[in-house]
Amino acid sequence: MSSRIERFEDLIAWQKARELARGIYQLTRQGNFAKDFGLSGQIQRAAVSIMSNVAEGFERGSRGEFHQFLSVAKASCAEVRSQLYVAFDVGYLDRARFEDLLAQAEELARIIGGLRASVEKQRDEQRGKV
Repeated sequence: MSSRIERFEDLIAWQKARELARGIYQLTRQGNFAKDFGLSGQIQRAAVSIMSNVAEGFERGSRGEFHQFLSVAKASCAEVRSQLYVAFDVGYLDRARFEDLLAQAEELARIIGGLRASVEKQRDEQRGKV
């Protein structure tokens, strides 16, 4: 029995991206991080970009477009990771919180990468390239 995903909300990648975005928003509303409008706004936008691109790509209806949007989402994961290093280096979060969020972003990048590979395979099968 195949379980076809009908809604982007059912995608594990989107669910994990939502969790990461929630964690980023919680972090950026605390202490000195909340006062750093540049970095807090940038990392928030990057986190939201991940879940938004997964959702938008899914809804586009074409495997090729979904693959492209997943590529953007994965790149936004890297952006979040990079910004977490900055936040850690300037003392906006402790090592435990840094490592937790970094691990979430790394796991999410792997999940998106796997989904992207699956979508690429389906896209190529549709094109008759396999």
